[in-house]
Amino acid sequence: MEDIKNFLSKYKGAIIGVIVAIIILATRLYEVIVGILLILAGAFVGNYIQQNKDEVKDKTKKFIDKM
Repeated sequence: MEDIKNFLSKYKGAIIGVIVAIIILATRLYEVIVGILLILAGAFVGNYIQQNKDEVKDKTKKFIDKM
């Protein structure tokens, strides 16, 4: 019994992670999570471009010239 308690206390984070992953996969919630991550990535890229317009313009122009 003591071995089981040691195992659970040592690996409880991994066990909780596996349970959460199974729930996410079983409910197809991962599709929503992927959508939210794509929205956040788009917002981050848009904000970066807006804050660094000249730098992005120069890098884009150099990239197009190389092609």
